[in-house]
Amino acid sequence: MRYDLILFDNDGVLVDSEPISNRHLAAYLTELGHPTTYDESIRDYMGSAMHRVHDIVRERTGERLPVDFDDVFHARVFAAFKEELRPVAGVEGVLEKLTADGVPYCVASSGSHERIRVGHRVTGLDRWFDDDRIFSSQDVGRGKPAPDLFLYAAERMGVTPERCLVVEDSPLGVQAARAAGMDVYGFTAMTPPEKLADATQLFCGMGELADLLV
Repeated sequence: MRYDLILFDNDGVLVDSEPISNRHLAAYLTELGHPTTYDESIRDYMGSAMHRVHDIVRERTGERLPVDFDDVFHARVFAAFKEELRPVAGVEGVLEKLTADGVPYCVASSGSHERIRVGHRVTGLDRWFDDDRIFSSQDVGRGKPAPDLFLYAAERMGVTPERCLVVEDSPLGVQAARAAGMDVYGFTAMTPPEKLADATQLFCGMGELADLLV
């Protein structure tokens, strides 16, 4: 193993939440008078913290989203999670391998702590991630593409950036990992490979990731 710590993005990497989240985000923004398609939501917001949604809408329209936007959006998404959410196929095998090999790992997500925990409880991934392995953009203030979250997680886990590997599926996440001075493997299940071209390595399935981590 070339790395002393593996940092996983959450949405789209551990839990298959991006289709659910972006479907509801596009619908809610459209409902509020900001017409947004599913593909546009994926393009503009996938992998980002909620503040980016507010920032982009304000930049484009000059309008602010409602003060309860985040709460309403998350209530809708969490309800959908309970019915639809699944772990990303093969990810538990990767976690089993890392555990067996004694390689530390954690999650570093743009999502809130509540969102991470809800998703993990629904999918059963909570058995792999105790509180000491969960890091959110809430912990640092600035989400991806800023490197702050990855640097904070590495510091808390006691590993220097150059000994870390990030597993990401969004261009913003790849950009953040690079800015943190970390290697990053880009997961192309939902994202066109060319959009993750700055990654150290690309892979399209979790079985392939397990082989890359040998």
